[in-house]
Amino acid sequence: MAKDTPEKVDAKEEPKNFFGIFMHELTRGSLLIPILAIITGLILGGFFVAITTEEVYTTWSQSPLEAIGLGFEAAFKSYAALFNGSIGNPGRIINALNGGDAQAIRSAFNPFLESLTKSVPYIFGGLAVALGFRAGLFNIGAEGQIFIGAMTSVYVGYAVTGLPAIIHIPLALGAGFLGGALWGFIPGWLKAKTGGHEVINTIMMNYIAFRLTEYMLRGPLQRPETTNPISPFIQASAELPRFFGPPIRFHLGFILAIIAAYAVYWLLFKTRWGFDLRTVGANPNAARYAGMNITLVTVAAMSLSGGLAGLAGANEVLGVNHTLAPAFSSGFGFDSIALALIGKSHPVGVVLAAILFGTLRNGAIQMQIAAQVPIDIISVMQALILAFIAAPAIIRSIYRLRAPEQEDEGVFVRGWGG
Repeated sequence: MAKDTPEKVDAKEEPKNFFGIFMHELTRGSLLIPILAIITGLILGGFFVAITTEEVYTTWSQSPLEAIGLGFEAAFKSYAALFNGSIGNPGRIINALNGGDAQAIRSAFNPFLESLTKSVPYIFGGLAVALGFRAGLFNIGAEGQIFIGAMTSVYVGYAVTGLPAIIHIPLALGAGFLGGALWGFIPGWLKAKTGGHEVINTIMMNYIAFRLTEYMLRGPLQRPETTNPISPFIQASAELPRFFGPPIRFHLGFILAIIAAYAVYWLLFKTRWGFDLRTVGANPNAARYAGMNITLVTVAAMSLSGGLAGLAGANEVLGVNHTLAPAFSSGFGFDSIALALIGKSHPVGVVLAAILFGTLRNGAIQMQIAAQVPIDIISVMQALILAFIAAPAIIRSIYRLRAPEQEDEGVFVRGWGG
C-alpha cells in the first residue's frame, strides 16, 4: 500500500490550535531535548554563580562544607532575583490579587508583562531565521534586516502626518516589513541567480545596514534640534497601543508576534508553497526533479525571512523606543540564530525559546542589582543551553534517553557547496 503524501501526513497529524500544536510537539518528543537542555543550562548556570561568588572563595579554605552551603545560597538568591525580576514577586502578586486594587495588580504583574515585551523582537527574529532554515538557507543577516526595518518604519512613523492610528500603525509596520524584505531579497536573488552563498552576502549586508543607518541618522533622519545621531519621535498615531497604559510597556506587538508565528506555521505546514519550501530545503535536487521552482522559493523565502526580521525592528521603534538610535538593538538578529536552533525551526519552539530569552534578559537586571551577580552569567546560561541543543547526544546520555529511531524533520541548511 502506498504511503500517504507529505501533505496528507501533515494535515492528519498537526492540530489546528496553537496550544494543541505545542502539546503535539511535546508528546512526539521533538521538544523534550530542548526543554531538558534548558533545565540543564539553568542548573549549570547556578554552578557558575556559586563559583564566581567571592564569599565562597574566601570561605573555602576555612570550611569547604560551609563554602558549598554559601554557593547554594548564592545560586538560590540569584535565581530568586531572576524570577522576581522576570515573572514577579509571588507574595506581592498574591497580596495584590487579594486587595483587588487594579493598579496594584498591574504593577505586580508588570515584570512578567515586561518579559513578554522583551521577547517580541526575539519572536520575529527567530521566525525569520527559522523560515530560512526550513528553506535550506542560513540567514545571518537578520540583524541588518532589523536595522533597515526600524529605519523605514521610523521614517513613516514621524514623516507621515494626519493619519488615524488604524491606518498609520499598519502603514508603519508595513514599511518595516518591506524594508527588511528588500534587505533579504538581495542575498536571496544573488543566491538563486549567481550561486553566491547567502552566509557571505548576508554578513556583508549587515555591515552595509549598520553604516547606512548611522549615515541616515546623521543626515536625512537626524532630529533637527540635536547633533546626536537620533531620529525624531514618531507621531502618537503610529505608536503601538499599550494594553495597560504607562508605565507598563506591554503593547500590541506581542499579539502581532503570536499571530505571525501562527501564520508562519500555517504557511509552512498547511500550504502547497510551504511544502515546496520545505522540500527545497531538504533536497533541492529532488525538488527540481519534481518541477518545483527553486529560484522562486529561494528568493521568496529570503524576502519573507527579511520581512519578519524587519518587523522586529519596527516593533522596537513603534512599541518601545518611539525613536531610532544606532544602538537600539542589543543583538536581536544574532540571538535569533540561537533561538531558531533551540526551537528546532518550528514556530512553536521559536516562540517558547524567545519568551525564555526575553525572560532571562529582563530578569538579569534585577539579578545583577539584588544578588550582585554579573549580567554576563545570563549569556553563559544561553551559551550552555545552545551547546546542549547542538549536541543532543549529551542530553540523552545525561538523562538516559533512548535515541529516536527516526529523526524528526528539523533544520535543513546545506553546506558551503550546497
